[in-house]
Amino acid sequence: MAGTSTRTHVRAAAAQIAPDLTSADGTLARVLDCIRDAGRRGVELIVFPETFLPYYPYFSFVEPPVLQGKAHLLLMERAPTVPGPLTDQVATAAREAGMVVVLGLNERDHGSLYNTQLIFDADGQLLLKRRKITPTYHERMVWGQGDGSGLRAVDTRVGRVGALACWEHYNPLARYALMADHEEIHCAQFPGSLVGPIFAEQMGVTIRHHALESGCFVINATGWLHDEQIRSVTSDEKLQGALRGGCHSAIVSPEGKYLAEPLTEGEGLVIADLDLALIAKRKRMMDSVGHYARPELLSLAIRREPARATIPLPGAAHDASVSLERLGGLHD
Repeated sequence: MAGTSTRTHVRAAAAQIAPDLTSADGTLARVLDCIRDAGRRGVELIVFPETFLPYYPYFSFVEPPVLQGKAHLLLMERAPTVPGPLTDQVATAAREAGMVVVLGLNERDHGSLYNTQLIFDADGQLLLKRRKITPTYHERMVWGQGDGSGLRAVDTRVGRVGALACWEHYNPLARYALMADHEEIHCAQFPGSLVGPIFAEQMGVTIRHHALESGCFVINATGWLHDEQIRSVTSDEKLQGALRGGCHSAIVSPEGKYLAEPLTEGEGLVIADLDLALIAKRKRMMDSVGHYARPELLSLAIRREPARATIPLPGAAHDASVSLERLGGLHD
């Protein structure tokens, strides 16, 4: 499916800001302020970091599972439902700014948490809710698994947009699913303030490769923790080093070029103007899902049905009614 936008240029932003580790409302206020600030600067599409609302579970990276219970329960208490009051406020901000907003959050669904990505169109409509298909390493103690229903791109006011979170970019089939759905702008989210400088270096390689392979723009947003926030997560000075570095908010063209200087330290917005004509320029030479593909040799199978806890058996309702009739006959 081709994008329906008639735009030729889009001003995009990657937000590298710090969450409020003590309050979902505090983080939400920072999101709303950032949207308003970006709007004043002419931004039409903004991407926030991975599970930014209320905050990424940094505790899970530096604490053993046996000590995570209190922090995990607190995150569950603060995590929003979707839709819900918190996401409604983001939708309103998107509509008032006339901006497409891509937000990462911890989504609570009854007794489980999920790493969820939301795409709001510029009119405030929630176009996509998808869940990270496989939480990474320590994250498996925090989040459940997503499904394939969100492995797709959506048409927005600024073009056809897709999203993946963090190490999903190391799953080539997940990336190919979005490429085959003809995403024009790919929104990548990483936690930031994690692992160290090598994580930022790897991130740069990853997003530039996807831009080249997909022939799309990539907007990557990472979070930021201040020193006092790092100390609040762990008092162990050795472990505090694991919560620094790993920031690489950036915008990349379909030719693999940075359109603005990546932000690796501190808070701020990375802003760039996207010339959508560069997509055709790249794909004319190399279209991974078109003239450069060999689907009769190599193809991708996707199960897009949403995951369900229960599956009705064929004829189960009829069988149940027959059984009840038989039971009733026993009392005649």
